[in-house]
Amino acid sequence: MENTYAVIMAGGGGTRLWPLSRKNRPKQLLPLIGEQTLFQSTAARLQGFLPPERILVVTVAEQAAEMRVQSPEIPPENYIIEPAPRGTASVVGLAAAILHQRDPHAVMAVLPSDHYIRNRDLFHYLVKAAVDVACNDYLVTLGITPTFPSTAYGYIQQGAPLPGEYKYPAYAVARFVEKPDEQTAQKLLRAGNYSWNSGMFIWKTERILTEIRRFMPELSAALDQISAAAPAQQPAVIESVWRDLKTESIDYGIMEKAEQVAVLPAGGLGWSDVGSWDSLFEVLLPDMSGNITTNGQHLALETHNTLVYSAPGSQRLVVTIGVDDMVVVDTGDVLLVCKSDQAQKVKNVVEHLRKHRQERYL
Repeated sequence: MENTYAVIMAGGGGTRLWPLSRKNRPKQLLPLIGEQTLFQSTAARLQGFLPPERILVVTVAEQAAEMRVQSPEIPPENYIIEPAPRGTASVVGLAAAILHQRDPHAVMAVLPSDHYIRNRDLFHYLVKAAVDVACNDYLVTLGITPTFPSTAYGYIQQGAPLPGEYKYPAYAVARFVEKPDEQTAQKLLRAGNYSWNSGMFIWKTERILTEIRRFMPELSAALDQISAAAPAQQPAVIESVWRDLKTESIDYGIMEKAEQVAVLPAGGLGWSDVGSWDSLFEVLLPDMSGNITTNGQHLALETHNTLVYSAPGSQRLVVTIGVDDMVVVDTGDVLLVCKSDQAQKVKNVVEHLRKHRQERYL
């Protein structure tokens, strides 16, 4: 583990958790679950597992200052600033290139900043097991054992067990499946050999850079320019090459095309990507009627399975009568009301506001 590093991807916008998650304060900087922000929880999850000097954060400039305040134990030089969002492939490539310069033998665990994981000890065990597999030149992903036929996640089909002996079951990836419709999701769940794509990856920096060179030559050329620059000049070089890059995910750009891709099925993590308002039903404790109230006051009459989320410090009383399976979010300047099964469509509202230049609500 002495060559193992964590790379926290922390530059996202969290549009599906609008109107609480905003451009200047996205969801990873918010205390959505408990007192810590999601970013703080991600960093704290690594305590006792990796020293702070081996934790890197890739983010955008407008979020970095707040993150340094929230997790001061991470050294300032370990913050890598992305000039503009260009998808997870560029985030991974940039971190891998810089990390490979520091330690040519580095193994990196790529972790989103906005996930919730209840079982920290199992998470540590799984990452260690994944590092063992990655050291044999596999690109490794953690697949979450599905508990219901979700249409919000991509899926990973596990193939044959990997040759060799490992501490934890590891399988070759047969294929990746895009977010399915309801009927397909039920079929995948019944099959029993599919996992949710968690977006957590473990691999050698040398291996992922080789795959980027093979499948994403434009990104690789930009990374070569960055690596060739002196450390003091790297931010300027990143700025000059970044805006011409295509936006691409690591899943589509690399994982769906590469060979020697492995998955460790992870059950019992208590995992959620906290990707939308309905996902909070998975991680927050409801009352006897299935209702969840956060921050504000909620008077619920004949109301069931409803989330009422108010901005911290709100004095407004929210009253619901005869309401089932709803999400109500009150931020003071915006009131969102939607059915729980429509919560994924909140991002469409953000796109509408952006298109019509209603910046004050973004």
